[in-house]
Amino acid sequence: MSAQRLMFVGTTSDSGKSWATTALCRILKQRGQKVVPFKSQNMALNSFITADGKEMGRAQVFQAEAAGVKPDVRMNPILLKPSTDADAQIVFMGKVTRNMGAAEYQNYKPKLRAKVAEIFNALAQENDAVILEGAGSPTEINLSDNDIVNMGMAKMANAPVVLVADIDRGGVYATIYGTIKLLPQEDQQRIKGIIINKFRGDESLLKSGNQMIENLTGVPVIGVLPMTDIDLDDEDSVSLQSKRTTRDVTKELDVAVIALSKISNFTDFHSLEIQPDVSVRYVRHADQVGTPDILIIPGSKNTNQDMAFLREKHLDLAIKEAYKNGSQIVGICGGYQLLGNELKDPESVESDLKTQIGLGLLDTNTIFNEVKTTTQAEAKHGDRRLTGYEIHMGTTTLGPKMRPFAKIISNNGQPANRDDGAVNEDGSVFGTYLHGLFDNIDWTRQFLNSIREKKGLKPLGKAAERQFNQYKENQYDRLAEVFRKHVDMKKIDQILLDSEKSE
Repeated sequence: MSAQRLMFVGTTSDSGKSWATTALCRILKQRGQKVVPFKSQNMALNSFITADGKEMGRAQVFQAEAAGVKPDVRMNPILLKPSTDADAQIVFMGKVTRNMGAAEYQNYKPKLRAKVAEIFNALAQENDAVILEGAGSPTEINLSDNDIVNMGMAKMANAPVVLVADIDRGGVYATIYGTIKLLPQEDQQRIKGIIINKFRGDESLLKSGNQMIENLTGVPVIGVLPMTDIDLDDEDSVSLQSKRTTRDVTKELDVAVIALSKISNFTDFHSLEIQPDVSVRYVRHADQVGTPDILIIPGSKNTNQDMAFLREKHLDLAIKEAYKNGSQIVGICGGYQLLGNELKDPESVESDLKTQIGLGLLDTNTIFNEVKTTTQAEAKHGDRRLTGYEIHMGTTTLGPKMRPFAKIISNNGQPANRDDGAVNEDGSVFGTYLHGLFDNIDWTRQFLNSIREKKGLKPLGKAAERQFNQYKENQYDRLAEVFRKHVDMKKIDQILLDSEKSE
């Protein structure tokens, strides 16, 4: 028998459909069902490398974790990674296809429809339930003819739909009504419930509004989710806008992350954000940088463009000033490349900027090529073993006074022996291609304690070493409990049961 299925779509981006999908995956997992998430197309710069070296969106990774299954690229067969404002890198089934402009991709999507349907059907045959997630809004009427991620996907999967609406932005009933009424009648009939998300205050005040929207649309409001402090990965740059930009003075360590114009994988710093002594802030302007204890330059989808961005915003000067004043400088992936002397792109892989002068804080040089490295990796840094993953274009060479940051000992489970990253002579600047570095909590605590000692602070002991995986498991359980408490689970169960009967 094919799987039960349900799709969450949103009135807007960042409405909470990713969290709703995660919550229901967790609830079904807790019941003993074999459940997987599915998002046919994801536009995101936060990505992950699976155990077999394939690239997929981070949101489906944490949904898979909540479901208690290993991330599988089939859960997110299409990943769009914007390279510029006009085009994106198309990743299909974990491997780069090519870059396309928006119009070209719109014409290309019909060629993917049958493949996406085949992938979904395979997951549905292998599992008890598949919880689908849409993208953006289902009422992008200019794109609906070739839709393969919202109502078009719901139709392919024969999936009922629940609409998630963000009340925190205001105008929630207008967005609910407009979303439903802009859809064709066939799609309107597919929507079986409405969830209002991010509510603050007395829920009874919504009673009359909920009744009116039910009367106007014929769709029941089946839940009101409160604004919560549950701590999960954020999907992409929409949520980055809400990140802290100033220091939390109650925390002893100040960590500043440069919010690059093409920032990618800022989920790398989630594990720093949960440390009890660390304040993480994201800085966008030179006057915000100051002299943090640790200054991090994160990954970038377009390193060349971001080097130009740093100069335009005078962030390059602010970074160098922080270094002179004693900040520990760290570069991750694209940030590592930016720390070097020179960036060369002779084949215009990233942009038309053939040669760029880097920050010059590491004696390294990077040349870009069309080969994309995508691998899970295990490394050794001193006496510590590290796990992480690499997603990058380009090869970096080290000058004579540089030493490698780590030794890669495994790629996708196969033995390896190669250097990663670079460290300057006094260790005040280092870069690495390893995403997920700070998820190695023991290493991270050792690193943070070294910074504490430089400040004359006592190191924090084992009690401060939160086990990141267990921490995330607790957050998934909390999210499931909130969903269970504030959403009519009898109606959700009936929707799931009916989806099974309709097959």
